[in-house]
Amino acid sequence: MSHTSSKISIKKIIGQIHLWLGLLSGLVVFILGFTGCIYAFQSELKELVYADRYFVKTKGLKSLPISVLKESAQKALGNEYPITFLHYIPETSYAYRFRASKTEAEALTYGSKVLYNKMAFVDPYTAKVLFVEDTKWEFFNVVLQIHYDLLLNKIGHQIVGWSTVIFVVMLISGLVLWWPKNKAALKQRLYFKWKLTTKWKRKNYDLHNIPGFYSFALALVISLTGLWFAFEWFRPPIKYIANGGKPLIEEKKVFSDTTEAASPDLVDIIEKNIRERNIKGEFFYMTFPEAKKAPIVVTAMHNKDNFVKRSQYFFDKNTGKELKSSPYESKNSADKFGFMIYDIHVGKIIGLPGQILASITALIAASLPLTGVMIWIGKKGKKPDSKSTKKSKRTIVSV
Repeated sequence: MSHTSSKISIKKIIGQIHLWLGLLSGLVVFILGFTGCIYAFQSELKELVYADRYFVKTKGLKSLPISVLKESAQKALGNEYPITFLHYIPETSYAYRFRASKTEAEALTYGSKVLYNKMAFVDPYTAKVLFVEDTKWEFFNVVLQIHYDLLLNKIGHQIVGWSTVIFVVMLISGLVLWWPKNKAALKQRLYFKWKLTTKWKRKNYDLHNIPGFYSFALALVISLTGLWFAFEWFRPPIKYIANGGKPLIEEKKVFSDTTEAASPDLVDIIEKNIRERNIKGEFFYMTFPEAKKAPIVVTAMHNKDNFVKRSQYFFDKNTGKELKSSPYESKNSADKFGFMIYDIHVGKIIGLPGQILASITALIAASLPLTGVMIWIGKKGKKPDSKSTKKSKRTIVSV
């Protein structure tokens, strides 16, 4: 067998692998691409669509103590839904968001996994509850859950994860199939060259190959970062590499003192600690865990538009005493890299241009299974070439 025919046969094998993997994972890839396109701008879209609950008109007054706001939020949510989370941006026009949520990890579907997930939006200057949201079925949250596990909890999460692995293989095999034989073929694969007479099969072929090529690098990055969220086993080796090949030392866990009585103004004590220490943050998260020994964790996000830089502070959930501080500067390289993954995944790592590119790439990824199936259907219905048929007949006669 000649070197040329060997290359052709290898390319045919890769083509078959590309085809059948595409048919196997195509629907999931389409769903992930479409939901990813929407979710890349979820925070901006939420603030635009839900402006009446995200923003207040009383900016300029002195904000009320968090304990007062929390009490107002709890009353609106109901005592059967204890608050577990607070998102706040001090002294701005943003409402404080108090969340109450509870899940059942072993449930089969999203509907049964999330027992409840509600959010109260509170004006920090008047304690007025602006809106109580059923976050469980809120549109952008459902989009996220479809993207994360197809609303099928653990089974769906595995399907998403392995479909992403397949998509990585398809990206690489697709680049091999795209690679042109010569310069003349290269021109056809870098830009559209359609005429009025160009058939739909050719247009569809170009729509599969050309956008697929230009989105290759970013699609690969988005897919690989997606594996970080899909598989726990994927993270340790990446963290090891990110840490320069040094062993990872886990931070010491701290616990609340269960012998102490809970202070009525607990959150105000914690917030005062944060303020007096002049801990800077564009926005803050505060968790209120149900477990008796678990501490309250305050996370200070240092960038307004992404999650890359963050510091954490741990407090006793009964006394408000600080148990541990873990500022961003003290984090190892592995943790700092881990903080970047989400923003790389959605493009926020380079701001709005990155989000736009990530969104377009996700849309292209969603289109690839569709155009790929159309190519396959077109080839199935392709009639044998008349010239090759006549040639084979002459060959048979001459034999």
